Amino acid sequence: MENTTVSNRLANEKSPYLLQHAKNPVNWYPWNEEAFKAAQEEEKPIFLSIGYSTCHWCHVMAQESFEDEEVAELLNRHFISIKVDREERPDIDNIYMTVCQALTGSGGWPLTVIMDADKRPFYAATYLPRNQRAGLPGLLQLLPRVAELWENERNSLLDSAKQISLSLKETDRKVKGSPLTQGVLDQAFEYYCRIFDDQWGGFGSAPKFPSPHTLLFLMRYYYFQQEDKALDMVKITLQKMYRGGIYDHIGFGFARYSTDRRWLVPHFEKMLYDNALLAMAYLEAYQLSGEEFYARVAREIFIYVLRDMTDPQGGFYSAEDADSEGEEGKFYLWTREEIEKVLGDESAQRYFKAYDISRDGNFENKNIPNLTHTTDFLNKGTEFKEARRKLFDQREKRIKPLKDDKILTGWNGLMVAALAMGARILKDDTYLSAAQNAVDFILANLRRTDGRLLASYRAGRAEYPAYAADYTYLIWGLIELYLAGFNNKNLLAALALNDELIKYFWDEQSAGLFFYGLDGEQLLSRPKEHYDGALPSDNAVAAFNFLRLARLSGNVDLEDKAQKTLDYFTGSILENPVAHSFWLVAVSYQIFPGREVVVAGNSDNADTVDILNYLNSRFDPNTLIVLKDEKINQEWGGKAQYLQPMHSVNGLTTTYICENYSCREPLVGFDKLLEYDQRSDRAERVL
Repeated sequence: MENTTVSNRLANEKSPYLLQHAKNPVNWYPWNEEAFKAAQEEEKPIFLSIGYSTCHWCHVMAQESFEDEEVAELLNRHFISIKVDREERPDIDNIYMTVCQALTGSGGWPLTVIMDADKRPFYAATYLPRNQRAGLPGLLQLLPRVAELWENERNSLLDSAKQISLSLKETDRKVKGSPLTQGVLDQAFEYYCRIFDDQWGGFGSAPKFPSPHTLLFLMRYYYFQQEDKALDMVKITLQKMYRGGIYDHIGFGFARYSTDRRWLVPHFEKMLYDNALLAMAYLEAYQLSGEEFYARVAREIFIYVLRDMTDPQGGFYSAEDADSEGEEGKFYLWTREEIEKVLGDESAQRYFKAYDISRDGNFENKNIPNLTHTTDFLNKGTEFKEARRKLFDQREKRIKPLKDDKILTGWNGLMVAALAMGARILKDDTYLSAAQNAVDFILANLRRTDGRLLASYRAGRAEYPAYAADYTYLIWGLIELYLAGFNNKNLLAALALNDELIKYFWDEQSAGLFFYGLDGEQLLSRPKEHYDGALPSDNAVAAFNFLRLARLSGNVDLEDKAQKTLDYFTGSILENPVAHSFWLVAVSYQIFPGREVVVAGNSDNADTVDILNYLNSRFDPNTLIVLKDEKINQEWGGKAQYLQPMHSVNGLTTTYICENYSCREPLVGFDKLLEYDQRSDRAERVL
């Protein structure tokens, strides 16, 4: 039973995850020197548990074991126990997850590691039950056995810990390969075709993750290679995901992943980063197809984020839990009787048919509203708008899942990028304002006094030097925010943060970015992230940012940084292209033709507005649109010499199309741009 009167050392922390464990009978420490000093002085091994606040199996392990007096007694007697929030300390999580995957062949959360006082691990696992079952060791059996080995065979455990730690230092090595060409994109496309689920969309079998950066790559492949199959895979996947229970048809937003092939039964937690990346995918699908459905889903994602995940100060919260009242998904599930009571008989009967609501239910005798059973799904959201509103209002009276209200710099950067794209593509300044507010909050509150970016903010306190991903995602967001609103301060901020990124994370001897900065806590190793998982890797996003900033600013040194980054990881990308899907986006940006389109004129001029709207209405991922607003002093323009001679002609908004460091004759006025675009063949078109 949970101890509700005595708090452990986690009570003074800010992390919602650590606070969830503050009244466990386990004598938890946060990760700090006090814990490691205690382990040395008491000659005890360390029991390290890593998770996050919205993790379902973390809750299960906590309730089953960490609130149990017998387990707590074993931990308190034989170990120094440390709790880590993986979202606050992804550097620690990255290293020990690598150990777990190496030792067991798999990973996940909660992550369980036993190690010595020098932070060297000798045992790793994920979820462990209280008592052994289904092939899993139980803590009541494991902990006494480890304590016995520590007492009687300590040298053997320490030798194992040394070997594991040495092997960690060898995992970050450059795998040489031939330069990246279109061949790697073709190889990835062919593999995606083989593993694509033609019936239900997505790739591979259950569990299914959205993997939106895969879809971003496939849309670029379609655009440049005119491979219809690439776009078909994107559209089918986006439609099937929306139709499934992974999408919240009542409150909007996507859950983290689906446990089944049909996208019906989600793992109910909602993550900020998933919704940011998915919004980008739906927005680009709208640009490519012109189909309003994709724009509507993007708008609904933004409704969810701005309503439920936005702090009054402007930042975005991290996640919402899968569980409420101790049950996974309880907040989201319905019986027919509950719906009928809200909608009335006639409206309820129509809703039952539309959203697959049965007496037996489709999940644990209850119902997840979904559209998997019907091909008539495009207008259901509009048709049942009033019913959805009533059900939403009723659902709001329920006990809600825990909201992790940490504000993470990197995840906010992704949502800033998504909202900025939404503002540009959907022509909605609401999204631009929300994105700008988030950036202003981060730059005001998540900086050290010396200006160094910080990673996490909660309850008035910002902590931990930002990681490479925090920088790269925020820079991405700032670039998109500049392209959406042409506010020069955002491009200047992106360039300044990019300089900081290189200062703290760039490997001058080899290339690439280290996971954490040279001024961060030095752990067992200093890895470089390159696999694209649920989130794109920091190095892939950095390469993409370097290429775009080089073209925006005219700084060719950044092109060199991008090339060195790609070269460093070439071998890994070639070995497994589909594990590097965002790298494929960066490679597409590098090898396919790109242009800068400079619009010179006053921003409030009607022609200027028409030209920018026209340019932004099309999908052309390798074209950068720059506004040279002649009403204001363009501070960053001095960094881009190619902008200097570009001016409006005869007071009319003038468009300059530049490619390969040279520009065509200026197009004066909107009509001239339209004429040019209509007479050009595809290879020469601006769009």
